[in-house]
Amino acid sequence: MRWESFVHWAGGYALAVTPDDLSAALLEVLREVQLADAIVIQLPDSVHVERPRSREHGDYATNIALTLAKAAGVPPRTLAEAIIARIVLVAGVSSAELAGPGFINIRLDSAAQGELARSIVREATNYGRGTALAGQTINVEFISANPTGPLHLGHTRWAAVGSALANVLSAAGAQVISEFYINDRGVQMDKFGLSVLAVAQGQAVPDGGYHGDYIVDLAAQVCAEEPSILELPDAERLAAFRESAYRIQLEQQKQVLELFRTYFDVWASERALHESRAVEFAFDRLREQGHMFELDGATWLRTTDFGDDKDRVLVKADGELTYFASDTAYYVNKRERGFGTCIYLLGADHHGYVHRLKAVAQCYGDAPAAAEVLIGQLVKITKGGEELKLSKRAGTIVTLEELVDEVGVDAARYSLIRHPVDSPLTLDLESIARHTNDNPVYYVQYAHARIASVLRNAADLGIEWATAQFEPGMLAHDRENELLGALGEFPRIVATAAELREPHRVARYLEELATTYHRFYDACRVLPRGDEDTTAEHIARLWLCAATRQTIANGLVLLGVSTPERM
Repeated sequence: MRWESFVHWAGGYALAVTPDDLSAALLEVLREVQLADAIVIQLPDSVHVERPRSREHGDYATNIALTLAKAAGVPPRTLAEAIIARIVLVAGVSSAELAGPGFINIRLDSAAQGELARSIVREATNYGRGTALAGQTINVEFISANPTGPLHLGHTRWAAVGSALANVLSAAGAQVISEFYINDRGVQMDKFGLSVLAVAQGQAVPDGGYHGDYIVDLAAQVCAEEPSILELPDAERLAAFRESAYRIQLEQQKQVLELFRTYFDVWASERALHESRAVEFAFDRLREQGHMFELDGATWLRTTDFGDDKDRVLVKADGELTYFASDTAYYVNKRERGFGTCIYLLGADHHGYVHRLKAVAQCYGDAPAAAEVLIGQLVKITKGGEELKLSKRAGTIVTLEELVDEVGVDAARYSLIRHPVDSPLTLDLESIARHTNDNPVYYVQYAHARIASVLRNAADLGIEWATAQFEPGMLAHDRENELLGALGEFPRIVATAAELREPHRVARYLEELATTYHRFYDACRVLPRGDEDTTAEHIARLWLCAATRQTIANGLVLLGVSTPERM
């Protein structure tokens, strides 16, 4: 085996030994053990390494010998000893030792660990990006609200989480398209138009219509933009009001989402889906697959073949298309556009869609995993100990825009993203707007600003750390080692967040990284005092500070949260 393949040189310095480097090295070691020691090993795709809780147990640990020993027919300790004999030959590994029934604790030399700081600074905004999902094409659909009113708090959670998920998927190497499905077809659109028209004519909103100040505002805006609209014949007036109000309301949704730093690559119209004959195309494809049938004058999709609790009607006996017909055609449309995986982010009242959409995928000829449905639980907000209720039709709606006005974009986005979406969430507006260390978004942003201040102070002292000689071996303090270890985990955190569809992992990582940085800063003097000379240790620590600032910034950018230089 060519051990030198793990010694990389660029510009005269060795690149850092990261957790991924170590995992790759261990995989090569296993291949060598298999060949040289005649041990039959079922090689894994990768070798898991992790940071031990105690520094006394080394920089990294792996249980790979325990995992593989039984199938190999050798005692775990025997396999571990064979691995240890070779891993210590890898550049950057200072020692390895056997622990317990077969654990392997590995120590890196300080220079190999310290090089990570230089690597991060030089990679800059690319640090954390990887190839875990390379080659995958993913469509992420979220929010998909009716264009009949402002976006409310339920939409707000998906606006934050959906955009963050799209970001981490892209950072993990996938080709990602974020998509908003506009529900602009059907009876609700007519009720919306009737509501706006009624208000414009000074009449009561009809039963089942939409209420609220925004309807009054829409009616006034429609009339202001088209002064003669009320003079149209009855047959034309409703359609004119519906279409004008629809256009205005959709544009308002787009504007508030941009304010919230949520952007979409595609705005897909349900109406356009039907007008383009995509529905007929989908039906033809599903008939070819043998999963459509006629019964009692209606057209059905046989989803029970794939675990759905009942077959689904696509076309009623009277010829009217069901809403599920649109869902079915929309999935086929996505696949025909080349997406290998279609992720749907849906609300808590859409549990029934999970099996339904997966059944559609299988009717199309895909594996169930081609359709992924993430269900987000409800969000409650409180202020002054009182819960603020939501009701679009009653007009007592708490909108996305109102939430941003109350707490700001950063606090709203971060607070919504940092929790798993499958758990209910209660946000206290006063708490998430508070500028104290018990507010997670403030805590992380403060760490970024604190480091920016340190680097500014270094510049004021005339310390040009970025061009000075960097000696990574100087980073040997336990707190430095701890911080370097935390920084090295960032690419893996991003990859895991993408693979598990859990962007909250990035937020929780940033909070832990901020704590680790503060411990380092409290224990290690970064800048010289008074008339002290600037030493190699100061320079090395400034590189470490810069690497930490860059990592925090990269994580916050993935979450759509700003990176303040001063607070």
